[in-house]
Amino acid sequence: MHHANHYYGHSAVMARYCGLPQSPDPPRIRGYLQHGWNIGDGMAPDHEFVPGIPSFVWSERTRRRAWSMGRRQVYVTGAPWAYLVEMTPAPDTGRDGTIWYPFHGWEGQHVQGDHDRLIGEIRDTEPGPVTVCLYWQEYRTAGVRRRYERAGFRVICHGYRGGWWKDLDPGFLDRQLAEQRRHRRVASNRLCSAIFYGILAGCEPAVYGDPMRLHDERDLFGGRPRIRRQWAELHGAQVDLDVARAAAGDELGAGRLLSPAELRHLFHWPIDAETTA
Repeated sequence: MHHANHYYGHSAVMARYCGLPQSPDPPRIRGYLQHGWNIGDGMAPDHEFVPGIPSFVWSERTRRRAWSMGRRQVYVTGAPWAYLVEMTPAPDTGRDGTIWYPFHGWEGQHVQGDHDRLIGEIRDTEPGPVTVCLYWQEYRTAGVRRRYERAGFRVICHGYRGGWWKDLDPGFLDRQLAEQRRHRRVASNRLCSAIFYGILAGCEPAVYGDPMRLHDERDLFGGRPRIRRQWAELHGAQVDLDVARAAAGDELGAGRLLSPAELRHLFHWPIDAETTA
């Protein structure tokens, strides 16, 4: 179905959990799989929906919002990230420093903000070595990447998310999990998927700094003011870890993971696959 189901290797992670043969071309999911944390119905606002096709969202909170907006056939499956964390044993190595995710643009909108100011805030706040992870779009922009490199930060990119069934990267989330488990802290200038991912991966979270903005950005579903209001306890250079872990578990549906057989049934995948998870 929708090409966004394959973003960041999500369909590949779910297929692995379900015990399906690994392939460069993951099986198509009959439905719409939420591919990023948001405060709406879980789906991107520019998605076109086919009537009668189900949506698979990360959390019960998101399912209720979708229902209130008139969406039907909405199922809580949990985030692919939560399945990956469950499947991947944590290494015995220690953690050090911070992995920092500056707010990024996308193919349709570029981010606008003062990276030098943000670099100053990171320097003033982080107690250890910093790894800055840029979205592929900013990573390929030499001027942006070099600013962070000149600041003495290690600069990486987890990869390309894929799109329109091309340039798919089944290993995207595996690389992200490995990086996050190397670090003690995860931080960003906006509350986002990467922050919730890092919390579930065992990092201490922080959200601070110039939030920047997208060109012609619209605050949908209450936007940034609502996020600051509803998740106020997750903002700041130091965040209560117990509160953060509870919030991440809720938003990623970590307590609602389905069995391989249940997922295969919902996704219309082969039901006779041998489970490897």
